[in-house]
Amino acid sequence: MPVDTPPKSPAIPIDDVVVAFRTQNSNIRGRLVRLGATLDQIVAPHAMPDLPGRALSEALALAALCGSALPQGGNLNLLTRSDGPVSILVADYTASGRLRGYARYDAEKVAEIAQSGTRQETAAALGNGHLAITLDSGPGQERYQGVLAFENAPLSATAAAYFQQRESLPTFIRTAVAEHYVAPKQAPQSDTRWHRRAGGLMVQSLGASLDEGGVDQDDDWKRVEMLAATVEDLELLDPGLTVERLLLRLFHEEAVAIERVIPLSSFCRCSREKVENVLLAFGANELSDMLDENGKIVVTCEFCTARYVFSLDELRAAGG
Repeated sequence: MPVDTPPKSPAIPIDDVVVAFRTQNSNIRGRLVRLGATLDQIVAPHAMPDLPGRALSEALALAALCGSALPQGGNLNLLTRSDGPVSILVADYTASGRLRGYARYDAEKVAEIAQSGTRQETAAALGNGHLAITLDSGPGQERYQGVLAFENAPLSATAAAYFQQRESLPTFIRTAVAEHYVAPKQAPQSDTRWHRRAGGLMVQSLGASLDEGGVDQDDDWKRVEMLAATVEDLELLDPGLTVERLLLRLFHEEAVAIERVIPLSSFCRCSREKVENVLLAFGANELSDMLDENGKIVVTCEFCTARYVFSLDELRAAGG
């Protein structure tokens, strides 16, 4: 699908989509992600403060950018562990196009930051730590994990460094996260007027090689990377700017061809049966220690926040 003229109507969804493309004049591969309602579905149930919410939104956009290169049946897990107020981020992408994630954070530290009135960037929220990317290309394929340290660095920059250092792939990544106001007449069924949005752009020089200093000498790559770097946060997030128009605006001299459009949605693997099987692995004394003040065992899924309630009698009957 060549993008050589502005379309009269959007052929690609504005939100909840990854668009894979290549520049025909320079043979650079890229992906662009837009997240809207799917982001709300994943983040909103956690009712988390702004800072961890923004960090998780960025991680989900990044997982979609990186995971969308996998074949059908593949999976990508993005995990950060760090010493900042947001200590753990998890974002899973399952081909084709399903996302889930969660964040762990220090509520007191996050509250102190909010009370200070300063808007802390997600890089500072993570602090120092490690980013692990686990790739599973599907049945019969070997899983691969790469780990890279970061120090108060944007998550997108750490991921780009991962591909450059570990995969020898010159990579540019930019992500943006914000809240978008939706007028009631535009979303009459919504219970809130503010909605999370995320966007991201990733380009890679798949055929280039790096010199001893880790620098790609390919002129085509340098030119496309320079063009990609002109993208602004507003362009990545603006629901009034179609994907086609944005790609044309950025790379109109490179003859962009859209190769694949991947719809995005939320998902979770939890179920009552799976939780029950986990609980049945514990002994009677351990299960008794899990009882709450109502004499029930309550398990909450970290990803989707679904609550599963069990009694000891139920578990004894299920265990035979």
